[in-house]
Amino acid sequence: MASLLHLSTSLLISSSFVTKQRRFPLRHGVRCNVVEPLNFDNGKPCVPLLSPSAQSFPSFLASNTDLESCIANKHYTRLRIFSGTANPALSQEIACYMGLELGKIKIKRFADGEIYVQLQESVRGCDVYLVQPTCPPANENLMELLIMIDACRRASAKNITAVIPYFGYARADRKTQGRESIAAKLVANLITEAGVNRVLACDLHSGQSMGYFDIPVDHVYGQPVILDYLASKTICADDLVVVSPDVGGVARARAFAKKLSDAPLAIVDKRRHGHNVAEVMNLIGDVKGKVAVMVDDMIDTAGTITKGAALLHQEGAREVYACSTHAVFSPPAIERLSSGLFQEVIITNTIPVAEQNYFPQLTVLSVANLLGETIWRVHDDCSGTFEPYSSLGID
Repeated sequence: MASLLHLSTSLLISSSFVTKQRRFPLRHGVRCNVVEPLNFDNGKPCVPLLSPSAQSFPSFLASNTDLESCIANKHYTRLRIFSGTANPALSQEIACYMGLELGKIKIKRFADGEIYVQLQESVRGCDVYLVQPTCPPANENLMELLIMIDACRRASAKNITAVIPYFGYARADRKTQGRESIAAKLVANLITEAGVNRVLACDLHSGQSMGYFDIPVDHVYGQPVILDYLASKTICADDLVVVSPDVGGVARARAFAKKLSDAPLAIVDKRRHGHNVAEVMNLIGDVKGKVAVMVDDMIDTAGTITKGAALLHQEGAREVYACSTHAVFSPPAIERLSSGLFQEVIITNTIPVAEQNYFPQLTVLSVANLLGETIWRVHDDCSGTFEPYSSLGID
C-alpha cells in the first residue's frame, strides 16, 4: 500500500512539472487577422466566396498572383498550346481555329548549339499541347521537343501531349538487313521517357509505329483534307484511277480509292537498290486515258513518285496528280516535281515549305482544322466519330 501511494505521488509531481515546463513556450500576442470568419463544411475549411459587388480581395488573400484577373476572365481555360520553332505557322493556325492564343515560351540556342527552353507562363495543373514536327533538321527539332516536354513536366503540368504532325525516323521501323537499328522505337522511347503523357501524330509511315509507344497515341490522317480538295475539282468519277507508287502503300491507296467514289486501283511495282534510290519495273492496272492520282504518305527526294509518273504517262495516262501528306522535299525533289510530269502536286503543311521551294504546280493544304478539332476532342474526352475527322478505315 505504501509503495502504491509513493508511485501515485511521484506521477502527480512529474505531471505538474511537465505542465509547467513546456519545451516550446507559447508566444503571446500573435493572432491571425482574418477579415471574414472561415466557414466549415463537414470539418473542412473553405474560403468564403466574394460577392460580385466586392471591389477587392480581403487582405489575407492579397498576393502577387493575379488571382482576381483569373476569376474575372470568363474565357480562362486549363488548356495550353505551345509551339516549337519547327513549324510556328501551323501552330498559330491551330490556335486560331481553337480560339486560343499560343502560350508564351522562350527557345534559344547557345553559341555551342545547346537548346534552352523556358515557359513564360504558368502551366501548373494544365493540359498542355506541344506542337513540334520532327522534320529536317530532325535531330535539332527532336531535341527541342524533348527539352520542351521536360520543361513542362518540371513546371507541374497535369497532362502533356506531344503534337507531332510529322514523326521523323518513322521509316526506320523494322530491320530489313542484319545489324540495323530500329530508330523509330528508340525515338518513341526518348519521347516517352521525357515525360509526355500522350502523342498526337499525323499519317505515320506505318501503323506499327503506334505500338512503339508505351503511352496512348492518337493517329489522325491528313488525307481527308486532300479528299475534300479533290472533290472540289471538276474531274469525272469514271476517269479517275488511284495509283500506289509502291507495293507497301497499297492499303493506303485502297482506302483512298474507296473514299474517292470507289475509284479503281493501280500499283507501280518497283525495286529499290539503296536508300533514296528507286527503279520502276512495271505497272499493275489500267490507266490509259485516265486521270491518275498517286497517293503516298511523304515525298522525300521525289524519286519514287517521279519515276512512277513517267511510267503512267508511258502507259497512256491523261493527267497525273501527286498527293502526299508530308512534303520533306530533300534535294533534288523540287527539280523533279516541277519537270512537267504532274498536273498538280498536292501536299499539306505538316512540314513547312520554304518560299524558294514553291513552284507553279504546288498546292499546299492546311491540316490546322483537323489537328485543332482532334485536340479539342482529346481535351474533352470526346470520341472522334464525326465523319470529316474520322479515320480512313484502312483494313
